[in-house]
Amino acid sequence: MLSTHVPDLLDLQMLAGVARTGSLRLAAAELGVSQQALSQRVRALEGRVGFALLSRGPRGSHLTAAGRLVEQWATRVLDAAAELDAGITALRTDRAGHLKVAASLTVAGHLLPRWLVALRDQQTQQGIPATNIELEATNSVAVAESVERGTADVGFVEGPRAPLGLRSRTVARDELLVVVAPSHPWARRRSPVTAAELARTPLVTREAGSGTREALAAALDAAVPEAPGAGPALELTGTASVKSAIAAGAGPGALSSLAVADDLTLGRLRAVPVAGLDLVRDLRAVWAGGPQPPQGPVRDLIALASRTR
Repeated sequence: MLSTHVPDLLDLQMLAGVARTGSLRLAAAELGVSQQALSQRVRALEGRVGFALLSRGPRGSHLTAAGRLVEQWATRVLDAAAELDAGITALRTDRAGHLKVAASLTVAGHLLPRWLVALRDQQTQQGIPATNIELEATNSVAVAESVERGTADVGFVEGPRAPLGLRSRTVARDELLVVVAPSHPWARRRSPVTAAELARTPLVTREAGSGTREALAAALDAAVPEAPGAGPALELTGTASVKSAIAAGAGPGALSSLAVADDLTLGRLRAVPVAGLDLVRDLRAVWAGGPQPPQGPVRDLIALASRTR
């Protein structure tokens, strides 16, 4: 740990300025402060190090012998600080120009394209070079893992709760719909399916780690906590596979209203009302670090997603 005698970087810049200009007035002008403020800071610095650094006279201010030695050491520190500053700036510029996004399949397929177009349009209007986007589309558990590992700058998930260890913000809402093939008995049913009945029915489901699957399980647990759950009729990876299996008659399933909108319009699937079950869910942006999203394209993308619900 450094002692309390070590000056901070601003003090070192001040000392270097006086050495370079030979004048408190000119050094103050370089630093954008008043001569009085600079003079007071020099005196405070001398008190901190414990000896005089400047010799003041009618022809200007000059470093003492000890001051010249401190200034020589300070030059090396300031050079290292400038190198650090340049490196941080380069890293920030790279992050601003490249954004790694991980998103659940529902968000990636139905919402994220609209958000990315809005981000590009905003950057164009502001005269900012368009950010290069790298997208990973996967299930919500894998999204959270990518953000935790730092392989994604921001993620979008659809589970019933925010992932532990990450910051989150709700950016949109979605509803799960129970759907069946037109030939399924539920397609001709006049009364809603009950939550207990749905819990007892083998369903075509997404793979473990899917936000859609977790959201349905959480809703059923809340509605019928004591009902024994049925095993899946089929467990498939990806929304497209689940939709195809349901349409082929493998059994009912629950999918995002966004994912099945075209299938319902074309009559490929039928939506089945379910009584006593809340299937509305939050879609969240997740990131690592502080309570606010990182500045730059991450924060801009999250803000745009929230505004375009």
